[in-house]
Amino acid sequence: FVFAAVWPSALSVTRHSIAEEMERGSVVANLAADLGLDLKSLQDREVKLDIFTNKRYLDFNKKTGELYIVERMDREYLCPAKPTSCFLKLDVVIENPLRIFNIELGITDINDNAPLFRRDRVELDVSESATPGERFSLPNAADPDVGINTIKTYKLSASEHFTIEIQTGSDGTQYVDLVLTKSLDREETAAHHLILTAVDGGAPVRSGTANIVVRVQDTNDNPPRFDKQIYTINMTENTPIGTAVTTLNATDLDEGLNALIMYSFTLYTSEKTQDVFALNPNTGEITVKGMIDYEDMKFYEMHIEARDKGTHPLLGQCKVVVHVTDVNDNYPEITIQSVRNTVPENIPVGSVIALVETSDRDIGDNGKVTISIHQAMPFILKKSSDKPTQYELIVSEPLDRENVPEYEIRLIVTDSGMPPLSDNETITVRLLDVNDNAPKFPKSFYTIRVMENNAPGALLESLSAFDPDLHENQYLVYVIIEKEIANTSMSMLFSINPEDGKLYALKTFDYEIEKEFLFHIEARDSGSPPLSSNVSVHIIIVDQNDNAPVIVSPWRAHGSVVEEKIPRSTDKGSLVAKVIALDTDSVHNSRITYQFLQVTDATLFSLDQYNGEIRTMRMFSYRDPRHQRLVVVAKDNGEPALSATVTIKLSTEETAVKAYSDMTEVPLEYDIFSDLNLYLVIGLGSVSFLLLITILVTIVLKCQKAKPSKAAPPSRNSVISERNSTIADSTLVSNDAYWYSLFLAETRKGKLVVRQPVPKGSRYIVSSIPRGTGLTDTSDSAASTLQVSLKNILTNFLK
Repeated sequence: FVFAAVWPSALSVTRHSIAEEMERGSVVANLAADLGLDLKSLQDREVKLDIFTNKRYLDFNKKTGELYIVERMDREYLCPAKPTSCFLKLDVVIENPLRIFNIELGITDINDNAPLFRRDRVELDVSESATPGERFSLPNAADPDVGINTIKTYKLSASEHFTIEIQTGSDGTQYVDLVLTKSLDREETAAHHLILTAVDGGAPVRSGTANIVVRVQDTNDNPPRFDKQIYTINMTENTPIGTAVTTLNATDLDEGLNALIMYSFTLYTSEKTQDVFALNPNTGEITVKGMIDYEDMKFYEMHIEARDKGTHPLLGQCKVVVHVTDVNDNYPEITIQSVRNTVPENIPVGSVIALVETSDRDIGDNGKVTISIHQAMPFILKKSSDKPTQYELIVSEPLDRENVPEYEIRLIVTDSGMPPLSDNETITVRLLDVNDNAPKFPKSFYTIRVMENNAPGALLESLSAFDPDLHENQYLVYVIIEKEIANTSMSMLFSINPEDGKLYALKTFDYEIEKEFLFHIEARDSGSPPLSSNVSVHIIIVDQNDNAPVIVSPWRAHGSVVEEKIPRSTDKGSLVAKVIALDTDSVHNSRITYQFLQVTDATLFSLDQYNGEIRTMRMFSYRDPRHQRLVVVAKDNGEPALSATVTIKLSTEETAVKAYSDMTEVPLEYDIFSDLNLYLVIGLGSVSFLLLITILVTIVLKCQKAKPSKAAPPSRNSVISERNSTIADSTLVSNDAYWYSLFLAETRKGKLVVRQPVPKGSRYIVSSIPRGTGLTDTSDSAASTLQVSLKNILTNFLK
């Protein structure tokens, strides 16, 4: 276009005409010949086609100079507005030198489209009362072709009731009307099916069709009709309400609203009859809606009409006669005149719960009524003296809400008719709770084992009681019944949650001090007055192995070695020493066994693992060393086991031994008075008695001298060899070791041995001191003090 503006004289217009829908490759024109172009020169020049459409329909062949079709052309698509003429414009641009040719290509129409109706099915509603000659518009067809190829005429399929008329508008468009030629009858033919055909004028001829459905609309021209004019029915009295009597059937040949029938009573039907029977207006079903009583009416007469719903409704009528048959039709009745629906469970026997009255509308045997309680209950019916048909419902047995909280008392009345009729009435009686049940524990005695060294506040047991009462009568409070043990209240040792009964320990228990507790726990409800019960609780403290054995014989200061002297001439099997250990744990944990931990010569000594006796296994030889070191371990039976050790250093001597004929060991024994609860008194008595003994021994030693034996002078290291000594199987041992062993052995038996001189000569007295004096306190400090004091006394006495 720019070059066209520069060289307007170079532009020229060439026109050609072709038919639409030509095949691809068809030659439209020879542009080289039409435009006077040299084919040889075109080979070296660039030729371009500019077509003013969205598709490329044409192309140019440079070799032949022909314009040919590359895409089918549809005139109806290119010119949708159907102008009288249709042109396709394009420019041929040739360069070197530039030349532009304007070409217009006319497209002529062919009959390639058939007539088409916008709707292929047309439905018309025509009243059966329509008169011949009435017209009904039909939709026309459309044909995109032009000229003679467009629609030429319309045709209608054969029909005795309809025809068509064609009218042409000012623009040439044809319109079709459907004309009624004969009256319609819906009951004869409800719908007419026609075919409308549109035909064009092309060659070959093309056509399109549409289905025309004419629906004949009904007119209310038929009244409803019953299959009978009079209906006769027999029914028994007291027929249940809702029972179907009969169903009326009326028919109407019309359709739609004209065929819908409504049933109703006419004015000739009495209101009393209408109160007894119901008529369904839609279905014509007659049902019982009231009581049918033979004594009231022997028969009923109903006049019924059926009316359609047309614009001008039509109707039909019939009559229904119901004959009533007499039966025992009146049920006995119960009337509750007064009732107590809630009563306390402790209501006295004989109390009146309700007043009831019976009745029956029948007479004779049909009116005689009996009343009873449906099932066995703690209630009876008693006829009232005021009225023969009145009864009293009375409590006959004690009531218990915890067993039965509510009673459904079903009263049944029966008449004497044939068949008998009966009725029932239910009286509900709810029992109010009374605090008549004390709390109950699942067990009467609880044994609870508690391991010693427990943590304070530990849960021991949950002692929950149960109370079958309700509300505040069921709310329980738990308390420990106070009891003192050794001036200690139970509430200081144990605590119980007052709400849930959980028992806790308030302190750490020690089996060696407290072995068991026995007390009572009370559960009290919140009723008025409150009820309670208690349970015995036995707390057993279970021992743990928490105490190591304590070696009490041979005695030695803490950390020191026990030194003993024995003659080398000691026989085989002689008792050298005896280890005694004590354990304050329980019997199982305090079972002590002894064994050598270290021994200088394992072939020389034996140790009894149960009683701790150390004996010689053979006589000493000259090769045996003079000093023997024995380490004995005392081990308890706990888990894990605890132990204690003692080291004994034995020295052998060659000392000659001679018997003292003028000295005698006389053991004096006294029974022990023991009360471990009087520790303070024992301590004071022990100190006083020790002071007294010291003074007495000092006085005796000052006033009297012992007579020494001529055979040998008395010596601290001299021993008395006596086979029948108080210690069985004892051999020669030092005086100190002998007296210590005797002292500790007798102490284990509850006695205290003290060596004292005999007034007549140089004989010795062995005194037994009661343990109750305080000198036999089992504590380590008291035992140690007592043993040191006695040792000093005996040493001074021997000197």
